[in-house]
Amino acid sequence: MEAVNPGKETIPRDPETCDIPFYVSEFVEKEVGNDYESLSKLGRLIEKLSENKLKLEEQVLTVSSEVPKRIQKALQNAENSKKSLNQLLKDESLLHDSINNHLLMSKPWMENLGVLISQIKEVERHLAYLKWISQIEELSDNIQQHLMTNNVPEAATSLASMAELDIKLQESSCSHLLTFVRSTVQFWHKILKDKLSSDFEETLAHLHWPFVGPAQSQPFGLATSPVNTQEAYDNLEILFSQLLKLQTSDELLTKPKQLPEKYTLPPSPPVVLPMQIMLAPLQKRFKYHFSGNRQTNVLSKPEWYLTQVLMWIGNHAKFLEDKIQPILDKAGFLVNARLEFSRALVMLILEKLAADIPCLLYDDNLFCHLVDEVLLFERELHTVHGYLSSFPSCMHILSEETCFQRWLTVERKFALQKMDSMLSSEAAWISQYKDITDVDEMKVPDCAETFMTLLLVITDRYKNLPTAARKLQFLELQKDLVDDFRIRLTQVMKEESRTPLAFRYCAILNAVNYIATVLADWADNVFFLQLQQAALEVCADSSMLSKLQVGQLAAMETSVFDDMINLLERLKQDMLTRQEDHVFREVKDAAKMYKKERWLSLPSQSEQAVMSLSSSACPLLLTLRDRLLQLEQQLCYSLFKIFWQMLAEKVDSFIYQEIILANHFNEGGAAQLQFDMTRNLFPLFSHYCKRPENYFKHIKEACIVLNLNVGSALLLKDVLQSAAENRLGAVLNPNEPTAVAALNELGIYKLAQQDVEILLNLRTNWPNTGK
Repeated sequence: MEAVNPGKETIPRDPETCDIPFYVSEFVEKEVGNDYESLSKLGRLIEKLSENKLKLEEQVLTVSSEVPKRIQKALQNAENSKKSLNQLLKDESLLHDSINNHLLMSKPWMENLGVLISQIKEVERHLAYLKWISQIEELSDNIQQHLMTNNVPEAATSLASMAELDIKLQESSCSHLLTFVRSTVQFWHKILKDKLSSDFEETLAHLHWPFVGPAQSQPFGLATSPVNTQEAYDNLEILFSQLLKLQTSDELLTKPKQLPEKYTLPPSPPVVLPMQIMLAPLQKRFKYHFSGNRQTNVLSKPEWYLTQVLMWIGNHAKFLEDKIQPILDKAGFLVNARLEFSRALVMLILEKLAADIPCLLYDDNLFCHLVDEVLLFERELHTVHGYLSSFPSCMHILSEETCFQRWLTVERKFALQKMDSMLSSEAAWISQYKDITDVDEMKVPDCAETFMTLLLVITDRYKNLPTAARKLQFLELQKDLVDDFRIRLTQVMKEESRTPLAFRYCAILNAVNYIATVLADWADNVFFLQLQQAALEVCADSSMLSKLQVGQLAAMETSVFDDMINLLERLKQDMLTRQEDHVFREVKDAAKMYKKERWLSLPSQSEQAVMSLSSSACPLLLTLRDRLLQLEQQLCYSLFKIFWQMLAEKVDSFIYQEIILANHFNEGGAAQLQFDMTRNLFPLFSHYCKRPENYFKHIKEACIVLNLNVGSALLLKDVLQSAAENRLGAVLNPNEPTAVAALNELGIYKLAQQDVEILLNLRTNWPNTGK
């Protein structure tokens, strides 16, 4: 068929979609083909097709008979479902009517029941109310009976139970009940507290409490005889424990005295009741001496009351630890007696400071003295007496906005005054350790060391502030002071810039280097790392920095002092460059005669008995030696190392460019140059490093090229010419050595091939037959 219709498109072979006659012809073509002898297959083919036809007919009959049955069954199911649904709707309607009738009939009953239930609930509330009253009255009766029988411990226990009932009723709306229980608690609390307090105070008096005398004469709680002492201690324990039972009711009835919110004191629980009674005589003494018109209440003497409190804390520490702490532990109170005692006395200090500071806020001397004394008090309180940083402290008072801003202002003012005095001092630029070589490695002038000590003192003064925000404000003050000091150093440096090798100029450079070094060390200090983290959080919240800067801070790639360090490093580099330029100008002036040396006509080494230094090189080398020695004595080691390396680099370039490349050399001239350099110039720097020639690579390698024997020079020249020809496109001979390998073999690594070719052309000692 394809031969008959070569241009016809391919027809799908699916008999359901294709042309039937064409499908038949395709089928015959496939089964019979062009082989006419295979027509005998037609019989079997017809039989096969007949069988297929019968099967198809049976399938059609089966399907045509089953489909109506399925449809009929589905219709029957639908009909049944409809009937069931109608029945359900009827049932639902009947049930709905039945329920409505029932609700109508039961409505009067529900109304009657609702009234009864309300009455029952009201009776239950009254009953509960009466039960609470009964409990309170029962506890009140128990307390009365216990007191009548002098059973104070049980009375205290019953009062504690009553106080717990008061706490449970706090959310109740029964205001009269609350008033009743609170008044009952208050009534019995006052009776028990008065009775126990008087007995407790009497016992304390037997123990000579409080211990206000000199430390060496204190009885430390000893009574007149051992028997009385033990009895007093027993009574102390009993009464202290009984007073502890009144703690809950005391907290309910007594509102602790608090300072204004502007001081942002951390929350702290009230002092335990027996400790309050023990503190009462000391509080009375404090207020007597340090308030009103007493001679001891002087604004200019804050150290009087600060020292007094520290003495009281120290005097009572042993008694509190040995006698009171075991009672608290036995009663199950998680309280440290010594710290509780200290906390209560510190609150006296805070109240005193809050009252005094507004009176001296604008007197710089008085205010500064107060801050100094408070900081000393805080240091001793924390280091000696173990006062916790989570407790209220004097630093919270100093952190109040008005007081804190005044503190910053005064701190800045006195720091600037100190900077003025230190820079105007006669010994400002002299190191106080100049005669002690082991200590004076940095050669730090006195003004720089005093300034860094000032910054360190400021850090010690503010590092115990309660919030990171306040610490960051002080850090900004320190950075401002560093920048101010840097500007002052720059001004003095400019005055000395005409003589950059003078002692004062070098001292300024040492100061700049020292400050930058110390700030870099501080940047790794835990305290400043914590401030860096705090600054990161502040900047992230306020979007003050770019994402890159915030990322660098977070990754610790930068520090809080980086800006200052970078400015100081820039100043240091400028000053070193100025010194190096000055010395290099002197070296160039001293090298004028050496540049004019007749290198072309000097006698060869074999014509001289002994090689000696060129006379024209003496001024150059003497200048170098003198300046190196001078600056070695005046600069610290790290600065001098940078200086001589910078100078060596410039001298190397100068001699190479201005002397070697500017002249031609015979054999004697090349030998003399090598002798001057390797035996005289390089040894000048051998005091500062083991291999000084490595800092003069241009000179060293030029001397190698100029002093090659003639044969080696010719071979090297051939290799370089071959390499040049290869670069121009000539065929590379793999057997020839490369130019780089040849140069490296001679010890030449710095100079390029073209430089070596230029140096070879500066030689005059070539054979006449050569190239």
